[in-house]
Amino acid sequence: MNVLIPLFRGSGIGPESNPSEQLDENTLMTQWQFWIDRGGTFTDIVARDPQGKLHARKLLSENPGVYDDAALEGIRQFLGVASGAAIPAERISAVKMGTTVATNALLERKGERTALVITGGLGDQLEIGYQARPDIFARKVVKPDMLYTHVVEAAERVRADGTVEAPLDVAALRRGLQGALDEGIRAVAIVFMHSYAFPAHEQAAAKLAREMGFAQVSARHEVSPLIKLVGRGDTTVADAYLSPILRRYVEKVAGALAAVGTRQSAIAKTAPGGLVSSPLAGEVARSAGGGAESATGGAHPPP
Repeated sequence: MNVLIPLFRGSGIGPESNPSEQLDENTLMTQWQFWIDRGGTFTDIVARDPQGKLHARKLLSENPGVYDDAALEGIRQFLGVASGAAIPAERISAVKMGTTVATNALLERKGERTALVITGGLGDQLEIGYQARPDIFARKVVKPDMLYTHVVEAAERVRADGTVEAPLDVAALRRGLQGALDEGIRAVAIVFMHSYAFPAHEQAAAKLAREMGFAQVSARHEVSPLIKLVGRGDTTVADAYLSPILRRYVEKVAGALAAVGTRQSAIAKTAPGGLVSSPLAGEVARSAGGGAESATGGAHPPP
């Protein structure tokens, strides 16, 4: 999982992240550049000062009571700013960071509590999966825990050709979603059968969920509008489960770097390597098989 958070003096977001990249002489004489790798245990920082000299520093990624965030603390230390103080963004030309925040949340099962909304009768379909058994001779099969904690079966049905067999019962869905809200769940993954061919039902369900107050709504037709319910459903659930974690971290870091009148924008970097538009919070990038996700966020000065 890579989260790249570049802060540039200038326009646009570029893919370059090499410390040897060239800047104009005036920028080199006045501003710093930072390249940061925030892992689960340590955070490594490479910095280039205004004279072009490279520096390196390693900090504990988690150090409660000493600093709030290792990446921001490292920047402050290089700039000679007190811990917790505002970062003078005018002294920085670029900050580019890779982080495993979402990957760690997935491995440690510390994502957002998520409800799965799925076509009626298929509530256990993602748990059943493809019935694949990595060890066919195992006498005790240990199944992985599901990322969702609540299931709402929606009364609706669409055929493979996109023909509506049963319209979405919005009133019944509202009651089901209210049950999830009452349990304190604020993230929802919507996975309807054949929604890639007819997304209207998912669109209506997503609109209802947002109106009811769900902070994270991931719908299959937006996340991965392809055939195969199980694979696409797993990806949609992962998106709902991890996006809030990634969003909060990106907002935290970008907000600290944008302290001096900068405007904020972002793009998402998909697992295959492409770039797509995204809000600053950055939706977790989707990978059709549940592979690594990544997102790119940025804060830029006004033109």
